[in-house]
Amino acid sequence: MTRVEFFFNVEDKLQKLAELGEKAITKNVKLMMFAQNDEAASEIQRYLWSLPQHFLPNHLASDALASSTPIVIDWKGEQLLHDEVLINLQHPQPVFFSRFRRLIEIVGVDEADKSLARIRYKFYRDRGYEIKSYNASGNVT
Repeated sequence: MTRVEFFFNVEDKLQKLAELGEKAITKNVKLMMFAQNDEAASEIQRYLWSLPQHFLPNHLASDALASSTPIVIDWKGEQLLHDEVLINLQHPQPVFFSRFRRLIEIVGVDEADKSLARIRYKFYRDRGYEIKSYNASGNVT
C-alpha cells in the first residue's frame, strides 16, 4: 500500500522540493513531481537547475531524457515513468497516486492551500491509508 506523508506549513514549496529531491538522489530514489500546470512545472524545473549548491538533474515528463533522470516533473499524468515517489502539488489528488510506493503532499501556509489539503487528507484516511504528518521543521504531528 502507498505510504502517504503530508508536509504542512511549508513556506517555500520550491525549497522543500529541492530538499526532497536532494534526499532522493542521495538514496538513489526516483521522484515524480506533479505540478499544478505547465507553467508551474517549468518554474520547478528552472528552480532545480539553478541551485548552485546542489546538482538536481531533472526533466519534464515529455522530454526524451525523462526516463533516465532521477527527477521527473509533470502536470498531466500521461507519462508515468516509474512508481517510486510521487510529490503531489495538485488538487484533487491524482487518480494514479496508488501505483506509487510513496506519496508526498506539500502544503503551504495559506488557508486556501490548507483547506484543500484537508480534503485530500480525509480522502486518503477514509480509504485506509496510514498517513504521517510533519510540520515545516520536520517534526511528526
